Amino acid sequence: MHAWILDESPGTYRWGEIDVTDPGPDDVRVAPRVSALNHMDLWLTRGQPRPTLPHVPGCDVAGVVESVGSNVTGLAPGDEVVLNPAVSPVADIVALGNDAPLGPGFQILGEQRWGGHADLVVVPARNALPRPPGRSWEECAAYPLATLTAWRMLRRARLTAGETLLVVGVGGGVASAALALGLHLGAEVFVTSTSADKREQALARGAHGAFASDEPGPVRAHVVVETVGPATWASSTRALRPGGRMVVAGGTSGQEVTLSLPRLFFKQHEIIGSTMGSYEEFAEVTRLVAQGLPIFVDRAFPLDEYPAALEHLRAARHFGNVVLTHPTP
Repeated sequence: MHAWILDESPGTYRWGEIDVTDPGPDDVRVAPRVSALNHMDLWLTRGQPRPTLPHVPGCDVAGVVESVGSNVTGLAPGDEVVLNPAVSPVADIVALGNDAPLGPGFQILGEQRWGGHADLVVVPARNALPRPPGRSWEECAAYPLATLTAWRMLRRARLTAGETLLVVGVGGGVASAALALGLHLGAEVFVTSTSADKREQALARGAHGAFASDEPGPVRAHVVVETVGPATWASSTRALRPGGRMVVAGGTSGQEVTLSLPRLFFKQHEIIGSTMGSYEEFAEVTRLVAQGLPIFVDRAFPLDEYPAALEHLRAARHFGNVVLTHPTP
């Protein structure tokens, strides 16, 4: 098959041919119609993390089933599907249920296993759900990783209707999904961004207020969604009201932060880590998308313009997800 391939990490992607993987007995092989970019695409080129090489990137995929394994029922060639990028072995699902992402066998499509910026991608059949009706291919590729991650973050942070939610660094995929989900849950949602244009876009999409990232702002939030890291950490913690919860699922500006212990314990704050989501959570997110949850697609690039799409993502010009449209057979 043809794919975007990473031969070295750190390194750069190249378009080329690579042997296609046959589906196992419990797998499906899918021909992507649209795949989406995430910061993982960039981190892999920096060796953060370093995947098994050669590697095919692409965490998010919506496409058509090309073939199925001998044990697969309920899916057949020609079915239109969206792929759950969070892959847990059955043993972890049985043992941990909704917390299967905590299991030792957890993998992410496009990180520990080959992803969807290619002609074909293989996943366990349990990771393929019917494409939500009434949504475009671009929307179906844009929501899996970002919306799943944001949904688990808000669940772990115990956000409820009427609470105040602050979403830091709106414009990125997870932060934009958190805006939509927070509004869906009935929270009063505020956002920050260094970009005036992104602040205006967030307000147009329902945010109750928007502030520059370096402004303290008047918000005292029950929950803060933090995906930026060192550049915003101090202002994010200051924005928490006493007893507030900050949930963290990323660090686009770096990996290390400074924590004020007196503020943590005197204010009785909670700092909660979160990664991806479970099969139950992905099913719930997919139901929400089918019911009309807003999905923000920033821009679609043809598959052969992946380097330009990466540069667009690297420059942080996007609001929502950047996607790649694949040639139709």
